[in-house]
Amino acid sequence: MVRLRTQLEEVPLGTNILNIEVPAQLQNKIMTGLTYWDDSLGGQGFTPSAVTLFVGTPGAGKTTMMLELANALTKRGAMVLFNTAEESLYQLKMTVDRLRLQKGFIAGQETDVPKLLENCDKLRLAAPNKPFFLIVDSLQTLNDGKYGENTNSKTAERSLAMITEWCKQNYTNAIVIGQVTKGGQMAGANVLKHMVDAMFTLDIEKKEQDFLGCRILQTEKNRFGGAGHIYFLTLRENGFQEVSRVTIG
Repeated sequence: MVRLRTQLEEVPLGTNILNIEVPAQLQNKIMTGLTYWDDSLGGQGFTPSAVTLFVGTPGAGKTTMMLELANALTKRGAMVLFNTAEESLYQLKMTVDRLRLQKGFIAGQETDVPKLLENCDKLRLAAPNKPFFLIVDSLQTLNDGKYGENTNSKTAERSLAMITEWCKQNYTNAIVIGQVTKGGQMAGANVLKHMVDAMFTLDIEKKEQDFLGCRILQTEKNRFGGAGHIYFLTLRENGFQEVSRVTIG
C-alpha cells in the first residue's frame, strides 16, 4: 500500500496534543457559494488540503455538478483546474454554454498524474495567493505511470494516493470523480474511501414518488465536518436546484 506523508509528520513523536499548533492554512475554510455543498461540508466549505471522492450512477449529473462547482469556486477567487479525459474540451464547452457559466475556470485533459500535478504547480506559481482546486473527471482515466502506458487494478489507488499526498503537502484541494456501474459498484471503492477526507455520492431517485427523478446528493464521509447530509435536487437545462434536505444524526 502507498504510504502518504502528511503535515503532522513534522510533529515529533511524544508531543502532547495540547502543544500542537494547527497550521494557519488549515484554518482558512473556503466557501463555494453553492449552499448545498457548503452545508454538506459542515457549513464552512472546504478545508485546505482536503481530498474529496465524488461517485455516482451514470447519468446522475456528476460532471454537470462539478462544472457548477468549478464556476462557483472561481467566482469566489479560487483557481480551479477542471481536468477531464471523459469528454472532449469541445463537449465540455457546450455544457458550460448550456449552463451559462461565466467565470472561465481552467480546463485540461492530462491523464498522466505526475504531469498533471506538475502542471498544477505551474498554475499555482502564477497565482500563489489564490486557493487552488483540482477537479478530476474521472479517476478511472488516470495513470500514475508505474508501468508506463499500461495500467492494472491498482492504478486508480496509486493515482489517488499521489493526488492526496500532493494536496497534503501544498494545502490544495482535489475533488475526484469516480465512475460506478449501473448497480452502484466501483472497483476498490472501500480502499479509496479510506484514502480520502470526504466522500459524496450522487444518485437518481427511482422509488419515492414525491422525489421521482430527483438527484440525491449524500455526504457519506467527512473528516472536517458532519456527514449524513442528504439533498434532493432537480437537474434541469440550467443546472441543479435544491428541493429538500435531510440530516441524519
